[in-house]
Amino acid sequence: MTSVFDADGKNIPCTVIEAGPCVVTQIRTVEKDGYAAVQLAYDEMKEKHASKALIGHFKKAGTTPKYKLVEFKNDFAKELNLGDTVTVEDLSEGVQWVDVIGISKGKGFQGVVTRHGFQGVGGATHGQHNRLRHPGSMGASSWPSRVFPGMRMAGHMGCDRVKVANLQVIKVIPENNLLLLKGSVPGAKGSYVIVED
Repeated sequence: MTSVFDADGKNIPCTVIEAGPCVVTQIRTVEKDGYAAVQLAYDEMKEKHASKALIGHFKKAGTTPKYKLVEFKNDFAKELNLGDTVTVEDLSEGVQWVDVIGISKGKGFQGVVTRHGFQGVGGATHGQHNRLRHPGSMGASSWPSRVFPGMRMAGHMGCDRVKVANLQVIKVIPENNLLLLKGSVPGAKGSYVIVED
């Protein structure tokens, strides 16, 4: 993240996203595929790292292999054809708010205090000395003699698909394909995100 100053001198925290150029690698149609969508590819890849099937797929679009392939079912403002390039300029036409989808940072195995916000068992009185961050009682007694499914417990945290809605577009820099969004987006630095208007 970084920050920029607006016209009033207010400091705005924002995230810089390199949005493109993306190449149209496939056009899905209702007649052939059962639904309408556009497949976009981003981030150059060496041919030695791509499978032969991927190389053939990208050659149909007249481009080199890419790392990221994403389908968009939403209608684009202009008609797109195979091999066309979509840049951040296509987004800059009056778009002020966008949604960003990404994979959140992985936190590993976490306990109930970190994962679900439990307060722990309580103080160190009444005979306890080492259970301050434990979940405490989590089930009934002799019936049903089990823990119900869906109980909030310790476990894997993070690495989830997260959508942050309605992020304000602060600035668009078309010459560098950069997009400045107010606030933070999911994922680690350098990770892939999907930007939808």
